[in-house]
Amino acid sequence: MNSFNNHLRQIILLGVIILIGILIIKNFFIFLPGVLGAITLYILSRKSYFHLIEKKKWKKGWTALLYIFGFTILICLPVYLAVVMLLPKLIALFNNPVPLIVTVKSFSQKIQNTVGIEIISGDNLQAATKNLAVKLPSLLTGTANFITNLLLMFFVLYYMLVHGRAMEKYLHHFIPLKNVNREILSIETDIMIRANAIGIPLLAIIQGLAGALGYFIFQVNQFGAWGFLTGVASLIPIIGTGIIWVPLTIYFLASGYTWQGLGLGLYSLTVLTNVDYVARITLLRKIGNVHPLITIFGVIIGISIFGFIGLIFGPLLISYFIVLIKIYRNEFNAVPIEPIHSEEKK
Repeated sequence: MNSFNNHLRQIILLGVIILIGILIIKNFFIFLPGVLGAITLYILSRKSYFHLIEKKKWKKGWTALLYIFGFTILICLPVYLAVVMLLPKLIALFNNPVPLIVTVKSFSQKIQNTVGIEIISGDNLQAATKNLAVKLPSLLTGTANFITNLLLMFFVLYYMLVHGRAMEKYLHHFIPLKNVNREILSIETDIMIRANAIGIPLLAIIQGLAGALGYFIFQVNQFGAWGFLTGVASLIPIIGTGIIWVPLTIYFLASGYTWQGLGLGLYSLTVLTNVDYVARITLLRKIGNVHPLITIFGVIIGISIFGFIGLIFGPLLISYFIVLIKIYRNEFNAVPIEPIHSEEKK
């Protein structure tokens, strides 16, 4: 009877905990990217931060503020440059969309004369332009959410750094797992976050440089700016850099610059796409032995759930799914399973 009552109390307590957890996540979900971003930056900076305050005897608060200042530059500067480069082009497009419509219709007419298929009509293009204008308010709302989460991220990061040791000690005792499984979770989290938080921006830089080289070769005006935008676009899953080079190729072909358009299209298909593939299977695997499929599917899932920060936490979510299966086996198996990245950690 006592055993039954204990199980009943355990079930009721777990139900209350789960219910409260669901309510917290539901009402706090919009701010979740900021918290996840703070966790990412904390893991990236904890070793060097603890070295400075424990070995060099730097002040905790001022050192945390120094890290936040550095991260602000690293995060905000690319965003600022992207906005400065894109905003004038978008304003010019909405103020006078006629040149774009004429160019695209000319290209569509050439394709229709060649193969007999009308790709884009003027009505479809005008409708697409109107739809984009309608979605601008949601873009502004997303910008406001981004700024809010950015401020929250730095606020949480400050307290995570200042109280890092106490927080880690508390989490060590709070997580209801065996020591070996806590070690697995710690190793996988550290490796996956480092691989994605460092590897994905490096991939964007490589893509941007490769794109700028192609734009320079085929005489694209402001090739450096377009290369930067190509690097930013490479963060978007599946379509990626095609957002930039496909319209540029169409513009060249429609404007009569046939060899530049064909050359740029061929270069982008053979070089840009393969640079991305080769970099993913070499760079990310070298940093954290991350399988390319985990990265690709993780980014797709992560962006739909978390937004921009899902670039990092999407692959981590898939990795956690795999790791939790191993932890489950470890918890209820006599023979423990070694962490995936135990060799790298050693």
